[in-house]
Amino acid sequence: MIDRKELSLPGKPMQKERWAGVVDSVGSHTLANACAQARYRGVVTACGLAQGMDFPASVAPFILRGVRLIGVDSVMAPMAEREEAWARLAADLDRKKLDAITRSASLAEALALAPELLAGGLRGRIVVDVNR
Repeated sequence: MIDRKELSLPGKPMQKERWAGVVDSVGSHTLANACAQARYRGVVTACGLAQGMDFPASVAPFILRGVRLIGVDSVMAPMAEREEAWARLAADLDRKKLDAITRSASLAEALALAPELLAGGLRGRIVVDVNR
């Protein structure tokens, strides 16, 4: 995981090779920069659009380095694949590490946290408990 500031601004179509694999949940310039920094035959996965739906990139990394961009479908994926993914997470994810970066907030608290979240001032995960 890296600070979003490293990749969120417009960048060059081809950049220094940095990643063999990327999981991007942001989109837009961040995804374009991840592709531009992918190593030869690297794989970049896209599973979110938090920064935007646009893809301001060049085909250069795909042609010159054989970079692959793979979309992660979490909406229409077959139930068997979803169950396998959840089973892997249950088996492989260190719950203590996850608990260390997770906190709970009420809906009212979540609204108050929104400006800090949008400014990039929060770390980890916030679970909104609508029953609180």
